[in-house]
Amino acid sequence: MTIEPEAKNKLDVKITLIPYAEVPQVSSRDKAYAREDKALKPFYKYSTEYASFAQIIEDKKKDNTNRKVLVKALLQQYSKLGMHKNVTSNIEKLAVQNTFTIVTAHQPSLFTGPLYYIYKIISTLNLTKKLNAYLPDYQFVPVFITGGEDHDFEEMNHVNLFSKQLLWENNENGSVGAMKTSSLKNVLAELKEILGESENAKVIYDLMERTHTQFDTYSDAALSLVNELFGKDGLVCLNMNQAELKREFIPIIKDEIFNQASQPLVEAAAKKLNDAGFKTQAAPREINFFYLHPQIRERIVFEPADRADGNGRYQVLNTDISFSKKELEKEIENHPEYFSPNVIMRPLYQELILPNLAYIGGGGELAYWLERKTQFEHFKINFPMLIRRNSAVWIDKGMKKRIDKLGLTATQLFRDTEGLIKYFVKENSEGELNFAVEKKELEAIFEKVKNKTIEVDASLGKTVLAEAVKQIKSLESLESRVMRAEKQKHETSINQLRKLKEMLFPSNGLQERKDNFMAFYMKHGEAYLETLKDVFDPLEKSFVVIEE
Repeated sequence: MTIEPEAKNKLDVKITLIPYAEVPQVSSRDKAYAREDKALKPFYKYSTEYASFAQIIEDKKKDNTNRKVLVKALLQQYSKLGMHKNVTSNIEKLAVQNTFTIVTAHQPSLFTGPLYYIYKIISTLNLTKKLNAYLPDYQFVPVFITGGEDHDFEEMNHVNLFSKQLLWENNENGSVGAMKTSSLKNVLAELKEILGESENAKVIYDLMERTHTQFDTYSDAALSLVNELFGKDGLVCLNMNQAELKREFIPIIKDEIFNQASQPLVEAAAKKLNDAGFKTQAAPREINFFYLHPQIRERIVFEPADRADGNGRYQVLNTDISFSKKELEKEIENHPEYFSPNVIMRPLYQELILPNLAYIGGGGELAYWLERKTQFEHFKINFPMLIRRNSAVWIDKGMKKRIDKLGLTATQLFRDTEGLIKYFVKENSEGELNFAVEKKELEAIFEKVKNKTIEVDASLGKTVLAEAVKQIKSLESLESRVMRAEKQKHETSINQLRKLKEMLFPSNGLQERKDNFMAFYMKHGEAYLETLKDVFDPLEKSFVVIEE
């Protein structure tokens, strides 16, 4: 079952685009990638522009993706989720050779987690829509991949809503996707209490309650939620932990486990990135696979034997499970679904099973993709275009009134808090608050004194300079006292400014990394999502400021 809202108009909002280079909260690596810094060019294959897609299509055709297996796996997955007609149509398109995908992915965060979860999806939907218009001889399908095989429970088991944190607690081990939804009872009850009884609150709670109780495993619940939110847009959701898909990956699973090619390739790329001044992300291991079983997701390591024959064994850490090489080969052949790729191997698996052209992700994700180009070349899989998802800050009417009352603009709020306060006080002070002119005059006076003094005794020049430094420091101290006194006059406004900054840039970070979409859906309903769809374009390379 999917939500079928009545057609609603988009919200009347003001949009301001700020180049990433001018946003302090955006990493230096993100800025370098946006401007196509020469130092980063060796680490990716395609420029992020529409003109690149014709070449990517030709390159991707050579991968010979097994579309039949992909479509069969998707239909099997959706047999329990239910499909919107647009999803059905897009899955059918994937069987055709002129259809390609645009992909984003995320671990199944609780109730979608931070806003950027939604931003990733809408960035993907919008790019796909634009490509369908730009290249009408081809078809493009948006795909969302859930990272349900991970065991990053502490990263995804909470959500922030209206300054409160909802926390999912359970005692399960293994992958988060395999965890039981029955343990969500308490957190759902808490969500209902926080949301209240408004019309939009009832709609969103019904969605969360329905999707998280009608399925036994969390992976299915998370996929169902995304399917209900974006199925009408044709978004195809994919859980890659399916035996028929992993069977396609068997040659690479064996190659990686027994030949261990990825570690030296990724480490070499990471060293070059570090030498170019860019911090690297993931640390590759000798074997980059986990063994996946109920309540188990543990790394596989090779332990050389002490025996004279030199035969070692492949051990599943923190268990009594181990294999000889022959036993492990047989296990891979019979149960490829038991082998879970880590962050080093997951991009390869994704690009192997999908006819994919581009990956849309956050700055941190693109950072580890930038380490993978030579690895892709080794395994002879085409390296996709890397696109940074849209970033945005949403300013509601109440915040907008406060900003206007303070005489500021939304873009000025990107400054660091203390610098912005200093600017505000200076702009609203009746007198001059800095002694820059006086300091220059004082320096000029001491320069004259020094020149007269050294005519009498050259050794006294240092004494004069020391006295000058002392007097300048006294003047600066007085300047600080004047600034503090002026700040006290504007204490109420400064407190409002601090509160506003914390709401829009929590801990001087970004709103999208903390707030959840439900807070905005509560106010605007489906029009909130429709507005984002109207303004996002991930190839724009600008931060989006949305003001009600």
